[in-house]
Amino acid sequence: MSVQELEKEQAPKQAGFGLVAWLRWAWRTLTSMKTALILLFLLALGSVPGSLVPQRSVEPDKVARIYEQSPALAEWYDRLQLFEVFSSTWFAAVYLLLFTSLIGCIIPRTATFVRELRRKPPAAPKNLSRLPHSASFESDLGVSQAAWKLRRLRFRVVTGDGWVSAEKGYLREIGNLFFHVALLGILVAIGAGSLFGYRGNVLVVEGDGFANTVAAYDRFMPGNQVSAESLQPFSFTLSEFKVAYQIAGDKRGQALDYSAHLKVSDTPASPARDYELKVNEPLEVDGTQMYLIGNGYAPVFKVTDGKGQVAFEGPVPCLIEQKATMTSGCVVKVPDAQPSQLGFLLQFLPTSVPLTDGDHASAFPGELNPEVKILGAFSGDLGVRSGRPQSVYELAEPEVLKKLKPLVMGSSAPKPLAVGQSMELPDGLGRLEFTGVKEWITLQTSYDPGRFPALAAGATAVVAIALSLMIRRRRVFVRVSEGRVEVGGLTRTEGSAAGFAEEFSDIVKVLSAGEKDVR
Repeated sequence: MSVQELEKEQAPKQAGFGLVAWLRWAWRTLTSMKTALILLFLLALGSVPGSLVPQRSVEPDKVARIYEQSPALAEWYDRLQLFEVFSSTWFAAVYLLLFTSLIGCIIPRTATFVRELRRKPPAAPKNLSRLPHSASFESDLGVSQAAWKLRRLRFRVVTGDGWVSAEKGYLREIGNLFFHVALLGILVAIGAGSLFGYRGNVLVVEGDGFANTVAAYDRFMPGNQVSAESLQPFSFTLSEFKVAYQIAGDKRGQALDYSAHLKVSDTPASPARDYELKVNEPLEVDGTQMYLIGNGYAPVFKVTDGKGQVAFEGPVPCLIEQKATMTSGCVVKVPDAQPSQLGFLLQFLPTSVPLTDGDHASAFPGELNPEVKILGAFSGDLGVRSGRPQSVYELAEPEVLKKLKPLVMGSSAPKPLAVGQSMELPDGLGRLEFTGVKEWITLQTSYDPGRFPALAAGATAVVAIALSLMIRRRRVFVRVSEGRVEVGGLTRTEGSAAGFAEEFSDIVKVLSAGEKDVR
């Protein structure tokens, strides 16, 4: 064998980077502090679209409006799951990665901290003058007396032959560890709320009631572990709803206060109690909260069909078209009218005033001169019995609307109806009467069992991060020999040397003070 072949055979071989090594690298990268901070930042950044883009679970009407006004934009929002940010796949992925990263950070940190607690302070160095902080003085102070004084200053103390070693600041590591545990607790609390909590939206008109059942909600979003039996069995009746508006000045028409008066029964057997529901002052029953999130008008109509029978009578919630004046669009469907079904497109004006062109508009959001403007009346099959779901705010789908027979349109429409007035339909098909005005409110129900645990974990995180930032690890060493005492000190926290100088000076003063009996 030649020398070259021998050297080639004895040369070190390059180690392979197999699957196990890649997995180890991935785990170390995921559980590093840098990765955890990046994931936490991404979680906060991912929450921003949830505040800027309307969410289906909270504002379904605004989502529908985006689809109407900008279909292409709405389609992209839907593809990116921006209408459902907090239940989206990408948000859940960041959430779970952060959860795993925190667990991977906490386990080794806990093991390291336990070892630190069990480890005694090291023996004092022989030359204390080389430490960042040092001092010496003449005294007959003994080892036991120095140890006693340092214990009084809450140091952990170890003594030896002519020396004392003391350490302090373990709360810094406790704060750091508890901060990570608190972050993990927040994630667990949020996850528990998603599994065992629920949310819902409901519209209630004055005089109507609500019972906390799945069927009573307009939109219900349960957690994976929620069933119909999980809901708290309370109910209430909306007695009255009031809105106070600014009546003069630059902010005329601005809402000042909202107040809904409820009769609440906490259980089916309990007596009703009065409750005033306001914005940011939710009704709470057994952990379930109901927030007031919207309001509008529900004019009351009475429709008599062509055979003289009352085919419809009751309030109709109207969709707000102009928030400043509360001008609202209303749809009345009468599928039981005879000899043909009837439908009406109406506009409610809370404070109706005539315009110069003969039209009418609302000048104030309050109910000062309520009138209903007739936009259109139709007869024919509305398609409500086709089995396909329909919106209560739309008369019919476009293809169905084309087949309806217009009875009143445009110039043939009468003047706006005031309360108590009616409009006769042509060909003896019936009559529409405007009989009164009620108001409606929209409520958001929220039951989140993780709410208080998340609050406790958040408070713990604040206290823990304060401890980790304000407290520093430091060591103090004392050597006693032949009437002379040497003291040295150093910090174990980077950047805290300046703050330790004053404390070290105080420690030296305590040690050099008059002798005391050791007790």
